[in-house]
Amino acid sequence: MSNDRIIMGIDPGTNLMGYGLIRVVNRKPQILVSGVLDLKKISDPYLKLQKIFQRTLQVIDEYKPDELAIESQFFGKNVQSMLKLGRAQGVAISAALHRNIPIFEYAPRKIKLAITGTGTASKEQLATILQRFFKLKDFPQSTDETDALAIAMCHFFQGKTIETKNKASNWADFVKKNPDRVK
Repeated sequence: MSNDRIIMGIDPGTNLMGYGLIRVVNRKPQILVSGVLDLKKISDPYLKLQKIFQRTLQVIDEYKPDELAIESQFFGKNVQSMLKLGRAQGVAISAALHRNIPIFEYAPRKIKLAITGTGTASKEQLATILQRFFKLKDFPQSTDETDALAIAMCHFFQGKTIETKNKASNWADFVKKNPDRVK
């Protein structure tokens, strides 16, 4: 059974949207690409959403991820900021759904916990640990970009994979196809 796959992580936002893709080969993740969509110069909020949808589709079409991991909304004091973030998240999710990619959401604390071992880590701590994990001298300086990679890695660490090949039709079939997973 192969766990080789590409995971796309998205840190949604209406000013900056970070994205990062990791390729998992033989259960070992490696960074495929990462970047930031800068929307600060666009004043029309609907044009921002259109750009998020278009860029997400562009990255999906170029790198063909198997799964999308995205940061879920969290409770905040500013309701307007939460609404904007929710729209950005919804548009990115819609782009992935448009390409039939499964979606997995993770709370900010869960992402930090998966990467650093504590749910209260700073963005800088998150980036430093990822840089050491991937053994890279040059690492993205944007926290939106490193957050997106952290989201993808969080999903990897959760072990949630889609199984489309050799899908079992019943319990006996599953046991036969996956003897190493049954104790």
